[in-house]
Amino acid sequence: MGTYEQQPPVSEQRSFDESALLDRIRALEADVASLREANEHLVLATVDAQYQREDAEAVNRRQNEFLAMLAHELRNPLSPLAMAASLLERDADAAPQQLRLARVIARQVDHMARLLDDLLDAARLSSGKIKLTVETLALADVLRHAVETVQPRILERGQVLDVELPAATVAVEGDKVRLAQVFTNLLGNASKYTGDGGRLRLAAQAGSDEIVVTIADNGTGIAPEVLPYIFDLFTQGPRSLARSEGGLGVGLNVVRNLVGMHRGTVEAHSDGPGRGSRFTVRLPRAAGLPAAPVRPEPAQATPRRRILLVEDNADASATLADILAAEGHDVVCAGDGRAGLARALAERWDVIVCDIGLPELDGLELMQALRAQQEGARPYAIALTGYGQPDDEARGFEAGFDRYLVKPVGAAALLAVVADAPADVSA
Repeated sequence: MGTYEQQPPVSEQRSFDESALLDRIRALEADVASLREANEHLVLATVDAQYQREDAEAVNRRQNEFLAMLAHELRNPLSPLAMAASLLERDADAAPQQLRLARVIARQVDHMARLLDDLLDAARLSSGKIKLTVETLALADVLRHAVETVQPRILERGQVLDVELPAATVAVEGDKVRLAQVFTNLLGNASKYTGDGGRLRLAAQAGSDEIVVTIADNGTGIAPEVLPYIFDLFTQGPRSLARSEGGLGVGLNVVRNLVGMHRGTVEAHSDGPGRGSRFTVRLPRAAGLPAAPVRPEPAQATPRRRILLVEDNADASATLADILAAEGHDVVCAGDGRAGLARALAERWDVIVCDIGLPELDGLELMQALRAQQEGARPYAIALTGYGQPDDEARGFEAGFDRYLVKPVGAAALLAVVADAPADVSA
């Protein structure tokens, strides 16, 4: 006898399937709504991130523009100060006190220029705008250059600097200017934070793969709570109200970043306040040998040049003209861009020394117009400006300048560039 199982009515089964299907549809609709809402949030977040990135880029761009303008405005008054100090030092009848004051002015102008450079370099490094020109260098030459730069300050304070240079064959792969900047900054800091009559030491040791350079002093030292942050931007230890050892707190940050760009490291050590400090730079040793130094040709007398000086700062123009005239050059001045272009086109010149930030017509526009309209002789064009970023220099060369000098420029440096102008300046 078979088993009988009672089946639900067909209508009830259909009702159950439809209900389950509706539940499934509702669940899917809920999932779709959630996905749509999540997608809307994602789109909004993406748009918001884009706006934030654009805002950050705009802020960074405005910051760089501000720093460039700040540097220009501060370098402009430094330039006549540097030139005036150079004039005083070149005076054959100068009294000893006059020479001493001229050297004080020159040192302080140089200090201000370095502070400006550190500030701008910190901004450029943070935005990745510094590029290295890498070559095989003799480390001893780099260190010797740094010592020569800082030596006047060390002598002024009666300090003693012990130097232990590596062999001439010890080489590094790096940017000559930037590596010299690293060691100049570290030596300058050591002198700054060491009292008069203190002792400094620079020593370099070379291993098979690594070079270690140590700069030590017996100065004020570094507090333990400051030491971990000493390379951070705007970090300084406690200072007195007099701020006799003050600074911007950016130099060591620049050092760390530049050393890192050379695949090296820098470390700071101090046993505490009053117990001196020691900075250790480690760099990879180059496999090759440094290039042999180029022997300079014997100096020859600079021929007399006809020079057009275009500069709107009256003090800078007067001191520049005096320096050039004292060297035997024939100098004519123009106070704005339009007057400068008119004189440049109206007469033949051997050399044009031109500011960039000029009224009426800026130096770039002046040079572009001159190069487009001139016929025959082509004057050697020297830009002398407070705009010192790499992009500024590139625009200067593109406009037609042959040399690009960033203020403040000493008399010797300017005269050397003028002397480099070719005797035959024909196009």
